Amino acid sequence: MDRKRKYAFRSTKSVKKAKVYPQEAILGSQLDAAPMEKCRLQHRLSTVSDWIKDILNDVQCTPEVEQPGTDIAKAVADLNKALCRVQSLTQHVAKSGAGATFSSSRTNITNLEAALPSLPRIPNDLLANAVFTHPGVNSNIKATYDRLEVLGDAYIELMATRLIWDKFGDITSGRISQIRELLVKNETLAEYATKYGFDKRAHVPHDYLTQPRRWMKTMGDIFESYVAAIILSEPQNGYKIAEEWLTQLWLPKLSGIESQKSFLHAKEALAQKIMGKGVKLRYIDEQPCAQERRGVQTFCIGVYLTGWGWVNRHLGSGQGPSKAIAGNEAALQALANEALIKSIGDVKKAHAETKS
Repeated sequence: MDRKRKYAFRSTKSVKKAKVYPQEAILGSQLDAAPMEKCRLQHRLSTVSDWIKDILNDVQCTPEVEQPGTDIAKAVADLNKALCRVQSLTQHVAKSGAGATFSSSRTNITNLEAALPSLPRIPNDLLANAVFTHPGVNSNIKATYDRLEVLGDAYIELMATRLIWDKFGDITSGRISQIRELLVKNETLAEYATKYGFDKRAHVPHDYLTQPRRWMKTMGDIFESYVAAIILSEPQNGYKIAEEWLTQLWLPKLSGIESQKSFLHAKEALAQKIMGKGVKLRYIDEQPCAQERRGVQTFCIGVYLTGWGWVNRHLGSGQGPSKAIAGNEAALQALANEALIKSIGDVKKAHAETKS
């Protein structure tokens, strides 16, 4: 859609020191490659199996199939049986080997894919195919997601608003809009679409694969279309099915958002730990504010320390729909660097002892 949300890419120009990622995180990403590859393999097998079943259905619907058509049909049927055996085997291995190699202390990473709620079915075959078909590859408007994504976008916004309304009873309308943008923006929807393997099922113009921003928007459109197709396919219960599914997807993103009354305390906590006479903490814009859909903005703020022997020392960075929220996120990142905060605190304590 033309009115889609724009993504704010973080700039690193004003960051004084490169971020150092913990060795545990690096090792974790390497160890997680194997289970994720298994998930991708299982999905690809499932996709090929679906295509073969469609071919078999077409063959069965054709009253007269002569040679060489019968030979092809037999070969396809044999291939379908082989794929079913492979799928059964991979599922068995995945179940029997679950948790055998990876530590439970890293479940927040390794169980990312497993934590996804089940993907609702689309009973209507026409809609199920249209969801993944870009208007650029099919001129039949009913065979693409051209109209579906408009309807899905509206449903998603409504469901997100209702969820935030129920979960946060003491926040302002502006804050509702800010949180909703987190849930419905293209980046979020494209992330979900990729986790469910929609990228492997999409029929899009070939050049889209080399255009990251266009590809992300396409994934967001497909996800919106999928939601619309669920609802249209099930006139009685479709809306409820889609809303329950999206709620399960969204709740983890909302878990870290606090209510209005308990909001924005990180700046105060950081100041208490490191501030002193002549010491300055500066919260500055690290890049221009990004204007997103419907006036929602994204600010990028960094916090810098001058004092206790440091000059303009970068402590942390944060993003948010307001400068206050972005600054609070920057302070939270600074507080998370316990080693640095402790070293600053030690200098502060030593300075106080020399004065006493």
